Amino acid sequence: MIAAAHRAAWLRWLASEKRYGANTLDAYERDLDDFSNYLNAGANAANAPLSRQIFRGWLAHMASRQLARTTIARRVSSLRSFYRFCGRNKLVDVPDLGWLRAPQPPRAVPKSMSVDDAHALLQAIFHRRGTDWVKKRDFAVLMLLYGAGLRISEALGLCRKDAPLGDWLTITGKGDKMRDVPMLKAASEAVDDYLGGCPFDGGAQAPLFVSSRGKPLGARTVQRLIEGLRVELDLPSHVTPHSLRHAFATHLLGNGGDLRAIQELLGHASLSTTQRYTHVDETHLIQIHRDTHPRAQR
Repeated sequence: MIAAAHRAAWLRWLASEKRYGANTLDAYERDLDDFSNYLNAGANAANAPLSRQIFRGWLAHMASRQLARTTIARRVSSLRSFYRFCGRNKLVDVPDLGWLRAPQPPRAVPKSMSVDDAHALLQAIFHRRGTDWVKKRDFAVLMLLYGAGLRISEALGLCRKDAPLGDWLTITGKGDKMRDVPMLKAASEAVDDYLGGCPFDGGAQAPLFVSSRGKPLGARTVQRLIEGLRVELDLPSHVTPHSLRHAFATHLLGNGGDLRAIQELLGHASLSTTQRYTHVDETHLIQIHRDTHPRAQR
């Protein structure tokens, strides 16, 4: 059985020491819930000593539910982190879990979109129903995702005091890591245009982007916007707010951008994360070669 006090202590440690965000903490807590539910179900005695048989049974149980390999890998990582924490702090007598391995998840390649599709997505905002200032707001948000490579949480986390946007903008990303991002003139102008028509002004500390009722704009609103535009423009199902960030990276790379520079712009801790975008670009180059080279049709 997993004690509530041990769980709470681990989550506090992840938040304070590892600087994990709220979404990551929620996911890790759900992972622990899954193992706890397995311990309490059926023939598994909640107070039985931990053993390899129990852990292997949990792996088999997740596989039987046809969970994605990425999900299983994260849950195993969460469980190992929890028990390492408990062992270091002498909360639980934990067996060595060095042997516990999850199935290797497939190497995900970010799904981007073409330059034409990105431009069409942005321009289609102004052909939708709604008030002019809301359209300008939506355009400004998407310009920050595509023009500056911001995560949706980073864009919606900006405050009024951050505007007007200058040549550079300081962003607080995952794990409260700070980075400076250059601003395109078009993105700065889009934000200024939105603020010029926005009927709400809550002061310097108020959210930069607000809903039609003056409340902080939620990520789900932006997601629904993209879903509607995707249907209207008949774009692929992988087009999401985050794919605009992918497009920012792949379009920079495709036009000769330096991989290290792109890593800094995206706020990736590891270059290997940014290198995934090279595979996207390679795929694009292979397709161009096959479509255009005189010998490719033979």
